[in-house]
Amino acid sequence: MDKQGWQLKPLVNIMLFVIMLALPGASWAEVVLKYNMNASSSWMPYYIPNSPQRPGILGEILPQIIALADLKAEKHNYPPKRTNQALETGLLDFDIVSPSWFPHGDMGELFVQSKAIIDIQESIIVLPKNTSKWSDIDKIKGQKIGTIRGYLYHDDHLYTRVDFLSERELVRALHKQRIEVAISGDLPALYWAKQLNLDISLAAIHSKGVLVMRLRKEHQHLMPKIDAAIDTLTADGTVQRIIDKYTNQEVFKLNAQ
Repeated sequence: MDKQGWQLKPLVNIMLFVIMLALPGASWAEVVLKYNMNASSSWMPYYIPNSPQRPGILGEILPQIIALADLKAEKHNYPPKRTNQALETGLLDFDIVSPSWFPHGDMGELFVQSKAIIDIQESIIVLPKNTSKWSDIDKIKGQKIGTIRGYLYHDDHLYTRVDFLSERELVRALHKQRIEVAISGDLPALYWAKQLNLDISLAAIHSKGVLVMRLRKEHQHLMPKIDAAIDTLTADGTVQRIIDKYTNQEVFKLNAQ
């Protein structure tokens, strides 16, 4: 090899090393995905904070998806508004959301979504005496509607949001007559009504869909493994067993639509 060839060899080696570092499967460049699942800290029974023995439906399913997909992940606890900001800027890599919470189901060009993990439904929640009055979803247009600070609603341009910190506070606000109507996931609303011993009813359905993983697009090469893990946990009955563990209670059957 001539002198010029020897001079080029170190440069070629450096370039090859950089390329190998960039490869998705390179162990020394292994990605640690940062995520949040905390929601409002009152998103029972989907996620129950500070409860390692009973962490909630997603608190049990998500670690199994991560393990089966052979991913490295790091959990953070952010409030909803900060979670959305962190996902936009790349401080977080994924969370769990429903396309039904977004206008036209569009999560934006920064993200890809997984297969469905579980079903979810949101309803108008009211005091029992007001159920029939709010049986038509169109009645919320132009009204003041109780919502959760930082939560996503596909149609919040149609009404005036009155934000509260959590589903728990929504139920309390109804009974204190601070609001007449609110939007909540069915299961969290029924859970907190039972815990607070305050009667509520589910009126019109506001959104109905599935929960998926919203993943930043730069990690989309991981999605086939994530989807395969979801398929496995669904097919072998794990997902349904976990759902049943948390929802086979009278509180979740009451007023269920």
